[in-house]
Amino acid sequence: MNFKDLASVAGKPGLFKIIKPTRSGVILEALDEKKSKLVAGMSMRVSVLNDISIYALTEEGAVPLSEVMKKIEETYQGDTGVDATATDSELRAFLKSVLHEFDQDRVYVSDIKKLNAWYLLIKKFAPEVLLDAEITN
Repeated sequence: MNFKDLASVAGKPGLFKIIKPTRSGVILEALDEKKSKLVAGMSMRVSVLNDISIYALTEEGAVPLSEVMKKIEETYQGDTGVDATATDSELRAFLKSVLHEFDQDRVYVSDIKKLNAWYLLIKKFAPEVLLDAEITN
């Protein structure tokens, strides 16, 4: 499994493993203990993690999520030290520690919270994705 096998669904918490496409959408499995299934239709916004980037002040203008996750894994190895109750400055300091050049005007605190939550989910339920990111990048 790698980042192209995981997705986020707008309006739904957490991450989902992409099981297989259907004629009218895609079958997803929650990345948690319950492993509940969901059929995401065409009207639902499904974002594959491989296609997500974080705004940065670099020439490219963004850094792929897989690279950011790899840096988080290298730096923190599973314990980011921030949680849902962290302050805005703590969250921004966390992201700055792994991505110095992130665009502070376009990356919101809610995005950083989501990034941390996704990292922790991947670390717990699909750690091979982080290992695969180290090999492929």
